[in-house]
Amino acid sequence: MLSLNAPTSLSLTHHHHRHRRSHHHHRLKTHVKPISATIIPSSTPHPQQQLFYQPFRPPAPDAPIPPHFRSLDTGGRIEALSNRLGLWFEYAPLVSSLMREGFTPATLEEVTGISGVEQNLLVGAAQVRHSLFQSNIDPEILSFFDKGGYGLLYEIRLLSAKERVAAARYLAEKRVDPRGAQELARAIKDFPRRRGDRGWDWFDYNFPGDCLAFMYYRQSREHRDSLDKRTATLEKALELAETKKAKKALTEELERKYDDADDEKSEIKDGVKVPVVRMQTGEVAEATTVVLLPVCEAREGVDAVLGAPSECRNLGEFGIVTAEKGWKRWVVLPGWEPVVGLTAGVAVAFVDARALPWRVNRWYKEEAILVVADRGAKEVAADAGFYLVAVSGDNGSGGEELKVERGSALKERGVEDSLGRVVLVVRPPTEETEDQLTDEDWE
Repeated sequence: MLSLNAPTSLSLTHHHHRHRRSHHHHRLKTHVKPISATIIPSSTPHPQQQLFYQPFRPPAPDAPIPPHFRSLDTGGRIEALSNRLGLWFEYAPLVSSLMREGFTPATLEEVTGISGVEQNLLVGAAQVRHSLFQSNIDPEILSFFDKGGYGLLYEIRLLSAKERVAAARYLAEKRVDPRGAQELARAIKDFPRRRGDRGWDWFDYNFPGDCLAFMYYRQSREHRDSLDKRTATLEKALELAETKKAKKALTEELERKYDDADDEKSEIKDGVKVPVVRMQTGEVAEATTVVLLPVCEAREGVDAVLGAPSECRNLGEFGIVTAEKGWKRWVVLPGWEPVVGLTAGVAVAFVDARALPWRVNRWYKEEAILVVADRGAKEVAADAGFYLVAVSGDNGSGGEELKVERGSALKERGVEDSLGRVVLVVRPPTEETEDQLTDEDWE
C-alpha cells in the first residue's frame, strides 16, 4: 500500500518548477511538486514553444480584456498586471493573454511579482465572474466580489452555470469566507449523487443552504455514539437550512431521543466497526492524499490475496511508484483514515455484497464492492470485528471462495487466523448523470 500526497489545488505553479530546472538547477529540491510533468519536444525549442501538461480544466472561455487594456503592448500589459491597475477582474485576463504569448507562470511571477498560485486563482475566478455576468445575475450580487472576491469565486469554478448563480447569491448574502465557499461547492456537487440516501428528499437542491444542511445532516448520522456531537451537528444543519420542509424535518430529528428509524433500516447490525462508503465521481482527483492498493478478484482465492504486493515506494526525484513485485490490477482511493495507515493492504473485488455477513438489502445484489483488508492484522482478535477468510464453495466444485465473517463466528469454529482484518467496504460511484456538467454549463 502506498499513500501519495498531492497538491491541494490544481495550480498553474506546476509549470513554474519545471521551467526553472534548466536555469536554476540548484533550486530543484526546494521547489519540486509531488505531481508535475513537462513535455519537452525532441529538438531544443524556444521557451514559448514548450508544451506543458495542464491539469484538467473544464472548457470555459477566457474573460474578455477590458477596452482600456486592449491597446496595450506586451510591456504595457506587464506593467498593468504588476501594478494591479483597476479591479482584479479587469487585470486578471492579462494573465491569460500573456500566457498565449509564451510566458510561463514562472516568468510571469518574476516580472510581475504575482505568484503562480494567485495567477491560477485570478484566471479561474475571472472565468467564473464572466459566466455570472452572462447569466444576467443581479449586478449588486456581482459587485460584492469586486474587491478581493476572486478567492470566493474560484471555489465555485466546478459548478454548472445555474449552480454558480445560486452559489454566488448565497455567498454574497451570507458573507461566506473562502473556506465556507469551498464547503458550499462540495455540498452542491455532492447533493444529486446522494439521491436515495435517507433524508435526501427533505432538502431542496435549488437552495444552497439546503445542500449544506443535508451535508451536516449526513455527518450527524456518523455520530451515533455521541449524542452531544449528533445534536451539535443537527443544530448546525437546522441553522443552514432554507426551506420549511428541511427545517421541519431537522427539528423533528433534534426532538427524537433515539434514532429509531435508523435502527429499523440499518444495513449493518449493532457493533459493526467497518465503515461502508460510496465512491464519488471525481473524489480521487479532489483528494489531497491518495492510497494505492493492489486488487485481486474474490474468485481468484487465497493465492491471489497472499501473492499481492505488500509494499510500494516512491523512488527518485519524480517519486516514481515502484512495487516489490509486478501486479496487474490496482485501485486508487482517497486518503480515508481507515486505509492511510495500512502496511499490507489489499482490495478484494466481489461481484456483489452477499459475501458480507450483514442484513441483505436490495443493493447488496446489484452492486459490486471492494473489501479492503489489512493483511498485517490476521489474528481473529475482536468478536465485533470482521475478517477476510476462505470458506468451502457452495457450487459443488470443492474449491474455496473468499468471504467476510464476524470475529465471533470464527471464534465459535475455533478459527484463530484470517487472511486479514477488514477495515473498509467501498461501493462504486453511481451512474446517474443528471448532476454531470454539459458543455453549455461551463459557458
